[in-house]
Amino acid sequence: MKIKVLDSRINKTLLLVVTIITIGTVGYKLLSGYSFIDALYMTVITITTVGFGEVKPFTPEEKVFTIFLILTSISIFGYTVSSFSEYLVSGRLFEHFKHKKVEKQIENLKGHTIVCGYGRNGKQAILKLKNYNKDFVVVEKDKEMSQFLDSEGILNINGNATLDETLIRAGIEKAANLITALPSDANNLFVVLTASQLNSNCKVISRASNESSYSKLKIAGADNVIMPDKLGGDHMASLVTTPDVIEFVDRLTIEGETTANLEEIAVDDLPKKYLNKTILDLDLRKETGCTVIGYRNPDKDYIINPEADCILTEGSHLIVLGRPEQIIKLRDLF
Repeated sequence: MKIKVLDSRINKTLLLVVTIITIGTVGYKLLSGYSFIDALYMTVITITTVGFGEVKPFTPEEKVFTIFLILTSISIFGYTVSSFSEYLVSGRLFEHFKHKKVEKQIENLKGHTIVCGYGRNGKQAILKLKNYNKDFVVVEKDKEMSQFLDSEGILNINGNATLDETLIRAGIEKAANLITALPSDANNLFVVLTASQLNSNCKVISRASNESSYSKLKIAGADNVIMPDKLGGDHMASLVTTPDVIEFVDRLTIEGETTANLEEIAVDDLPKKYLNKTILDLDLRKETGCTVIGYRNPDKDYIINPEADCILTEGSHLIVLGRPEQIIKLRDLF
């Protein structure tokens, strides 16, 4: 809101300055018959009170008009100085320019991820995105937290994520993904609804605290709903029932670009010669040492450990397992 007020006052100030220059220029042209340059010159030296002489001696009418111009311009410039001084002392002017800089950076983003809420879950999401060098924008309501994000060099918007205008400022219309990790399920529901309306192609992932919220969030348009408490409990129980399996799976956790053991490959991103060919034709094991452990067809059905004759159709994905150096080789190859 403060930014909008500042924009309004700056625009009003600029409008007043342009108006007084226009009035002065037109007035001198009509009263004195000056050329445009002479009239503009007389207007500028009059409103700035620099003390240069007139182009030619004034008539009484011109003197009255000049007095009016001087008094009006003094009032306008006084308002201008007081407005800028107020915002300069309060720091709002610098906040305004910072806001404009952030807006410019967000305008240049495309296919980025919006993370709503910098709490425990939001922080973990951001760490993962940073490890993968993914572009993202954080939406955080708390002013102090937003200032902390500024100090860390993290692109963020200070605002309420449940409002349309806030998500628009964060670039929802060009975003590929949105993660809403707000503490309130009701607020997450609002974010999901808003994001789905503003960009139907954006993948929306929501946090949920209560099981009753799961279906509501899915109906609202969330592609995935994550319940951290439930996942944590399941994980702890699994360490009792199948400890070795869980420990092995934990070792596969993707940490970043250089330490990943799992990789997802979109068939559409592969060279065209592999389209409608089989996994065997891809020959990943020989080329990179990696192994295909999963296949997702265009209908989003998953096949664990697919057969070698599985067809690589358009819109499908492969899940590949390998050591970090093999994954790097895979990325270099494709």
